[in-house]
Amino acid sequence: MPRSFRIAVVLATALMILAPVGLVVYQSFLSGPFFQPSSTFTTQAYAFVLFEEDDFREAFVNSAIIAAGMTAIAVPLGCIMAFLLVRTDLPGRRLIEPLVLVPMFVSSVVLAFGFVVALGPVGIVSVWAKGLVGTIPWYLYSKTALIVIAGLTHVPHVFLYASSALRSLGSDVEEAARSSGAGPFRVALTVSLPMIMPSILYATVLVFFLGFELFGLPLVLGDPERILVLATYLYKLTNKLGTPSYDLMAVVVVSIILVTLPLVYTQRKLLAAANRYVAVKGKASAQRPLAIGAWRWPAVGLIVAWLGFTVVIPVSALVLRSFLSTWGEGVAIWPNLTLAHFRELMGYPNLVRGIVNTLLIASVGGALSVGFYALVNLALHRWRSRWTALMDYLVLVPRAMPGLIAGLAMFWLFLFTPVLQPFRQTLFSLWLAYTLVWLAYGMRLVSASLLQIGPELEEAGRVVGARPAQVSRDVTLPLIKAGLVGSWVLIFVTFVREYSTGVYLLSPGTEVIGSLLVSLWGTGAVDLVTALSTVNLVLILVGLALMFALGNKRHA
Repeated sequence: MPRSFRIAVVLATALMILAPVGLVVYQSFLSGPFFQPSSTFTTQAYAFVLFEEDDFREAFVNSAIIAAGMTAIAVPLGCIMAFLLVRTDLPGRRLIEPLVLVPMFVSSVVLAFGFVVALGPVGIVSVWAKGLVGTIPWYLYSKTALIVIAGLTHVPHVFLYASSALRSLGSDVEEAARSSGAGPFRVALTVSLPMIMPSILYATVLVFFLGFELFGLPLVLGDPERILVLATYLYKLTNKLGTPSYDLMAVVVVSIILVTLPLVYTQRKLLAAANRYVAVKGKASAQRPLAIGAWRWPAVGLIVAWLGFTVVIPVSALVLRSFLSTWGEGVAIWPNLTLAHFRELMGYPNLVRGIVNTLLIASVGGALSVGFYALVNLALHRWRSRWTALMDYLVLVPRAMPGLIAGLAMFWLFLFTPVLQPFRQTLFSLWLAYTLVWLAYGMRLVSASLLQIGPELEEAGRVVGARPAQVSRDVTLPLIKAGLVGSWVLIFVTFVREYSTGVYLLSPGTEVIGSLLVSLWGTGAVDLVTALSTVNLVLILVGLALMFALGNKRHA
């Protein structure tokens, strides 16, 4: 591609990333809304939030505690599961391994609703447990419960990176340890897992970072006991003083970015270290599963118990509740089965529109996003330049913004930028916000396909006189077509489950399932929440089925 085109793509992407962030930073130093001419530069908002606002300090401390607690749960459990499923002769591991990733594809706010319906004070499982032992042996609305649930639902993030690194190791060192008398778990703790320590550290930083952007779980599980975290504090700050506090909100956003950006940068450095560390691996052909003997079935039981608590119980209870006319102590299931909640859902035009919009933004919008990610990747493909290095750092910026913050930044940008105002109450604003939030993820999906293409194929096109743009169109794109389709399926599922980005962009015409769920939960419409959550789960299931079908087709 021509150098001028590459530079234009980089600058356009940089503008899309930096414009909303710059607007938020600018607002944080103003005495009032940035659209008011009387607003002046000041640091009063920083002084108030950082030194006078007790709720902010409480939210910050809670976020740090929850992030540390969930990391302490997710990292050891994710590493153990990765070792069991990748390096041992665990029964049924080929069937279990894809299931371990399921919590990553289910919206955390939907899971939170599921836990309330299952384990809340009048939850389906709670009522059953009370009938057995006379009392409910847990309290869902506590900080401890929030940490445990957050930790268990983030195990797949650790598993993904740990299992990928373990597959790159030969089994010769492990076999040497076994021949010297070490048991399988001693091999895991002293040989296998230490050899993938950079990947484990990367996953540790990732989970800790995700703890600071938690929104759905604390919004639902923390509200009765007023457990504030930074994201929910920002959400409630919208009307804390009766009207939107633009300056205070901007300061909170900047604070979250300043906390998370160094974590994302650390991730990048650790990932580079992990890639270099793989050079220590043995031959891939030498891999042999370690026999764990009598521990095989207890290990399976551990994974099944985790999967049951994390996914099966909340999802099953949520779906069952969506088909029940009422629920409580002494209420039988079969006589109360009904489709009334779904009929009621279909009676609200905004909810129906939300389902249709979700399908549009996930399918058509997802395809456009993948096209954009492919365009940026092609512009940077095999281009050794400082512009490429600049883009490597720019894509980290959206990753440091939780979806709620990106949605707020885009809302302000569309609301008060004259050129963009006509598009504010359209799906374009939502699509642009989604594309921005998932920029780093989408770029990585497409670049993974590009890296599989040998440079000699593209060089052959140039030898016969094709221009760079022709090579990209006639050689590179056809070769990565399957990868682009796979990327679209993953983006489809991601957009379907996204909820926080659309909270501030919710308006007549831009409703999507995720933002509607947050809005409905605030009104106490439990029946509609469960029905709409079930619809969301069905759409996610369709996306996962597509992904599974494409995976089987590739390996056929």
